[in-house]
Amino acid sequence: MTGFAEHIPPLLLVIFRIGGLMVFAPILSSKSVPVKVRIMLAFVIGFAVYPVLLSMGSVPVLPAAIGLWSLIPLVSMEILVGVAIGLLASLPLMAMRVGGQLAGQQMGLGFATFYDPNVEDDADLVGQLYFFVALVLFLSMSGLDIILQSLLHTFSHVPSGALAFSEGVLALMLGMLLSAFEISLRVSAPVLAILFLQSIALGYVSRTVPQLNILSLGFPLRLILGFGVMFMGITVIEYVGLEALDDFFRDLNAWSAGRTVIGGA
Repeated sequence: MTGFAEHIPPLLLVIFRIGGLMVFAPILSSKSVPVKVRIMLAFVIGFAVYPVLLSMGSVPVLPAAIGLWSLIPLVSMEILVGVAIGLLASLPLMAMRVGGQLAGQQMGLGFATFYDPNVEDDADLVGQLYFFVALVLFLSMSGLDIILQSLLHTFSHVPSGALAFSEGVLALMLGMLLSAFEISLRVSAPVLAILFLQSIALGYVSRTVPQLNILSLGFPLRLILGFGVMFMGITVIEYVGLEALDDFFRDLNAWSAGRTVIGGA
């Protein structure tokens, strides 16, 4: 019994690191997944991988009588590692959503919003469309398996119960944020460009034909051009999403394996 009790603290640390992944990871962090299911999933995965991590020496055996105050900073670090992995994995999907919101606002659909319980905020129609496209690409690339594998790789260079901070984490996050901003611009650029040209053309028409009601013509024309370019360029959006997810997963795997990377490089 004493030997089993010695494994309880490190096992809990492993479970808490996996549980931190459930905070921001795509699909796992969705409000449609009950909290009880996420907690149970963290416990199941933790019990499954703990013997392997223990055999690799990535999980130190802590004394069973370790104090609560000594365990709190260790638990906080474990949760932080899982949260970081989940947040980084969700960046490409959020970038696609932001790109869709930019396109939707320029199309005049900024008022066509609805409450999204997953993000607990108003969601844009076009932004949701882009987000679901990114979510389908994420699932088609086995994204859940990749982020879970990346999380388990972190135990090799950030053992459970170790407090470790590195400049590489900050560099990775900043690089991935810059990459996410680039993704947003790339997926929204076709719609923004055609609407910019449409605004110039309507301005020229309004100067040459003042009798024409530009206000009644401009809004439906923006919708037709915006949706037309968006659906004709869906293959481009798919390519950008696949490329972005592949780069993000590659950098995430490299960082989780202990290699120094700069996100988006």
